[in-house]
Amino acid sequence: DRGYLERLGDGTYLLIRLPGEAGPGREAWGTILRLSEAPLRDAVAASNETGFLAITEKQEVRYLTKVLPAREIRYDRDISKLRKAHQVASGIVMLAGLEPSEFDAYLGHLAPELRGEVAATVAAARVDGFCVNLKGVVEGAAGIAAPVRDAEGRAVAAINISGPRDRIEANVPGITGIVVETARLVSEALARRSRTSSKNPGRN
Repeated sequence: DRGYLERLGDGTYLLIRLPGEAGPGREAWGTILRLSEAPLRDAVAASNETGFLAITEKQEVRYLTKVLPAREIRYDRDISKLRKAHQVASGIVMLAGLEPSEFDAYLGHLAPELRGEVAATVAAARVDGFCVNLKGVVEGAAGIAAPVRDAEGRAVAAINISGPRDRIEANVPGITGIVVETARLVSEALARRSRTSSKNPGRN
């Protein structure tokens, strides 16, 4: 209802503008989804697990798209369901990119007994540049995420690779490397596009 997304006929979502983006037309909006499409598919092929692109809306994570691996037993989350940011790896890495006052405001909405653990998890993600979550919202699932950053270094989205917990746990270093590299590629592409757009303001 905020105009960020359009739901397509197959149940997936198309990002039509970024939170905070005020582009003059829709042709300027689905940038991050378009730029992440090929790198995300490559990440899924390399990891053989499910890939997601996520953004945050206030306190929740919205998954814009998912790419499934070519294997019989795989993680297939319903991306129409929103998640609290602190519950999932994608949300943790985006919380790590908030200004201190913004993060404190988020913590203020949580139950007091959760605040210390969430703050520690987010602090670790801020230092590491990624989050490994071996206790997903969906029982038996786990995920690893890294932030996608815009030209100013702001975390505007997240790349996430998820799968059955035993498989993810057995390959944390390998999948982490894939996720971090994919997020870096998308961030660089986003920065390049921003520089090109600033030089050619009449083009989208």
